[in-house]
Amino acid sequence: MDFNETLLSRVEDAGLNASAPPQQRWLDGWLLRTNPGEARRARCVNALATGRLPVDEKLALAQQWFHECGVPMMVRITRFTQPAHLDNTLAQRGWPLLGNTHVLVLASPALPAAAQPNSAADPTTDPTTDAATDPATDAAPPEGLQWQTLGAEAYAAVVGKLRSSPADQQRAHAERLRSSPVPYSGFALARKDGQVLACGQSAREGAMVGLYDIFTHPDARGLGLSSWLCKRMLSLATRNGVSLAYLQVEADNHAAQAVYRRLGFAYGYSYHYRQAPEAG
Repeated sequence: MDFNETLLSRVEDAGLNASAPPQQRWLDGWLLRTNPGEARRARCVNALATGRLPVDEKLALAQQWFHECGVPMMVRITRFTQPAHLDNTLAQRGWPLLGNTHVLVLASPALPAAAQPNSAADPTTDPTTDAATDPATDAAPPEGLQWQTLGAEAYAAVVGKLRSSPADQQRAHAERLRSSPVPYSGFALARKDGQVLACGQSAREGAMVGLYDIFTHPDARGLGLSSWLCKRMLSLATRNGVSLAYLQVEADNHAAQAVYRRLGFAYGYSYHYRQAPEAG
């Protein structure tokens, strides 16, 4: 599916808003982010406008600030990067390529039947009610599992534990979620003993929703939990007026891409990073 440039630009804006950390500043059209957490999109340069300063001067000023913050400098490269030759410039100067991420888009979400709300439900049901108790929402969670909603600190701790992230990265993640200009909702599927087997977040901005940090416990992969979780999050978002969904997935994560494509997501665009040689 081909998406027009305006729609993809809106998706890029939504992704930037959803990943905004408190540690950021503008530099002549470039957005510098130095959150010490794990997410690269919150600790990189987003070159959004050409500006007036020469590229060399802006790179030097940006490197100085990253050095002062104690965060290795990276530049995020997208189809919207300005100036357009920045990727080639950095490559010629020995900045290695780091990562390759696909942005997938689902326009006017056509949810699988299993995730559609019950049309016979009471039409007066509050669409913001927790899915675990709302009779108008999806099917019950998979057998033996409970549906949970989680706040910023709780979610950062849960996904951090699943990923074995250091404590400082978990704190930085929670800080970013708390300060985000876009409200996040965290969800999990857990056994009755409290062990979380799958989790994910949605960040809603107007009629758009982004799915983030979708993770499944290694021992529970292949059971369809991430698919069920995404269906539930999309169903809730759709009932709240969302008409476009997006997510970001590593280019080499073929298993996750297969799940998302079965849900109707299609390729929108890609981005990667260039890392400063001295940051290696």
